[in-house]
Amino acid sequence: MDILIAFLIILAIALIVGVLLLVCSHFFYVAENPQKKIIRECLPGINCGACGYKGCDDYAEALANGGVKPNLCAPGGKATVEMIGDILGVKAEAPKDTVAFVACNGHCDATFKTAEYRGIQTCAAASMLYGGDNSCSFGCLGLGDCASACPADAICLADGIARIDASRCMSCGLCVSTCPKHIISLIPKQTEPVVMCSNTQKGVSAKKACKNACIGCKKCEKTCPNGAITVINNLASVDYTKCSSCGACAGECPTGCLKNVFF
Repeated sequence: MDILIAFLIILAIALIVGVLLLVCSHFFYVAENPQKKIIRECLPGINCGACGYKGCDDYAEALANGGVKPNLCAPGGKATVEMIGDILGVKAEAPKDTVAFVACNGHCDATFKTAEYRGIQTCAAASMLYGGDNSCSFGCLGLGDCASACPADAICLADGIARIDASRCMSCGLCVSTCPKHIISLIPKQTEPVVMCSNTQKGVSAKKACKNACIGCKKCEKTCPNGAITVINNLASVDYTKCSSCGACAGECPTGCLKNVFF
């Protein structure tokens, strides 16, 4: 009898709680915009945050509620933008055609190890110990945090540094935010000249750390006919809004850190 009474009490409590939850769900129900689900199905679902939102769900909700540009999803590309535009009844420009780029050419033949690192095999961990074990404290550590973060398998490690396969890169930017050295960025695919260095030391020190380092000589800056290249903090920088991809700057670079590449 005691067991039966206990069972009935638990059953009664469960029924009361169930009724209360049903009542709460009815009165506190928030209607979801039906467009959100349709838009969400158009998005790639990798939740990279390239659009500026936490993930695809948040971006889909923002789009459904209005006031947000429909071309913020770089991984989705032109096709995704067009589908979202059709759903919202607006004409949207395709996202900028960009690709991730590693600003480092400090491979094994150009740099050397200053210590033997035996800690956790991640760039984030290695960089916390005196900036890593490479002679250039600005360069790629080659432990592949960016490769692990890439959802497109577009990054590999070759000769001690990360390399990006532009044909597979979705421009999600996850590698950019993952790199502890902040040497990865998204640049226009149409460009040619790139600065394959991130060292801001003065010329002599930079050259000692890496044979391929920028030495801040300003030859590229003086050569550029469009004023697209400036040397800031001993490091060349390209303004792609001014660059015409003439390639003159790369021809003048004495260390070869400024190269013409074709994505």
